[in-house]
Amino acid sequence: MEMQENELLILVEKWTEILRIKNNWDIKLELLSDPSFRKTGDIKIDCDDRKAILILNQAGPNCGNPEEIICHELLHLKMYPLDQFTESMIMSTFEDGTAASNMAYSNFFMNLEITVEELTKCFIGAFGENKILSFGRCRSKKSFNELFDGLNNLE
Repeated sequence: MEMQENELLILVEKWTEILRIKNNWDIKLELLSDPSFRKTGDIKIDCDDRKAILILNQAGPNCGNPEEIICHELLHLKMYPLDQFTESMIMSTFEDGTAASNMAYSNFFMNLEITVEELTKCFIGAFGENKILSFGRCRSKKSFNELFDGLNNLE
């Protein structure tokens, strides 16, 4: 992520407008350069005061397209009411710490992240200045051939 703070602030402004967040939320951009922070972006949300801190880790593991990261984190803000409602449903339905509760939480958060990432790809494709998606997460995944190392031949 080689952009200057003023360039990143322009992107935050652009995406708060596109996502219809601009007049409803106060967003503060916070830049980190911490390789030990395992995420490239994050957002902290205060619904009562309608404020959020958008965190960009310039030393993050998946640095690539800062515009993609900004859009992604702001979409988490858009999805936050649904996120909180679903989390409340899980908490009221399952006893905390049980296998069922853990399964519901892990499936919910996995599917939330997949949904936000798919929406990010759509918005970046339609409105992004930089339409090149980051493939940083792929680097830590096993290759197709590695997935089959050690499996017995079925023949």
